[in-house]
Amino acid sequence: MTAPLTVTHHLGHRVAVTAGATEILSYVYRPDPEPYESRKPYAHPVRTLAGNLVTGYRPNDHRWHKGIQMTASHVSGQNLWGGNSYLGPGVGYQRVPERVGSMRHDDFTAVTADGDRAEIAENLTWLNHTGQEWARERRTVTVHSVEPAEGAWALDWTIHLTNTRGEALHFGSPTTAGREMAGYTGLHWRGPRDFAGGQVLTPAGPTTDEAAMGTPAVEAPWLAYTATRDDVDAETTLVFAHAPENLDGSAIHPSHWFIRANATPTSAFSWAFFEEFELAAGASFSYRYRIVVADGLWDADRVERYLKTHAW
Repeated sequence: MTAPLTVTHHLGHRVAVTAGATEILSYVYRPDPEPYESRKPYAHPVRTLAGNLVTGYRPNDHRWHKGIQMTASHVSGQNLWGGNSYLGPGVGYQRVPERVGSMRHDDFTAVTADGDRAEIAENLTWLNHTGQEWARERRTVTVHSVEPAEGAWALDWTIHLTNTRGEALHFGSPTTAGREMAGYTGLHWRGPRDFAGGQVLTPAGPTTDEAAMGTPAVEAPWLAYTATRDDVDAETTLVFAHAPENLDGSAIHPSHWFIRANATPTSAFSWAFFEEFELAAGASFSYRYRIVVADGLWDADRVERYLKTHAW
């Protein structure tokens, strides 16, 4: 049985989704104060049904990591990830404020709760550092399958992006710029500090972040991360999964997994890990993702059963 949801819109600031007495999602759309961190909406705090936090915010190692965010680390010379920009071998990361762009919230087309399903539909504009409009995005963030008996709920995140720049946009990553195995870009999750040292799972079973890093999503359509928590006697599992259309050859570019489990617990659905792709002027692309937030320690078999019984 699923639990009913409540949506509260705190105007000008955030949208909160509550299951029972627990606020499980806060979607913040007002600009953060620091432009160098690449201002853009983010989801934080995100919590399990038991109330345990699963997102980090402005950790001291990467102040621009904020919960769950749509990012783009390399877009035609602009950085919509935040922080220092990777400029290539021999140069490395440099503080280049004029490369840091932003994603502007324009308006919501829906902020609704219908029983056990809540939806936030948003229009955004991607801007370069000088404020030029480079792309328009239609984003949908949906909370569903809130199941106390399962101890889990699901977050679907959809992006439809259109190039409005008037010339092609080129999407890449630090790896496409010359840094090995650093293909972070796309939808990104940063975990709290006590997720450090967690266990990485793929459909093949337990593995390490080094082994999973850069794995093609067509070979591993999902990746999971488990952690034993500080302060509370609890364990948590997060599952990151691609929608079928991301993997059937219709997406603009193949996806790979970015994952780190030690000092900086983080994962990203990287859409340009090893190779750049081009979005022509006026053209669009779409991706759809799912993040399952679960209390307890899941294994690969349980992840597989859950995903098979919760259809897209």
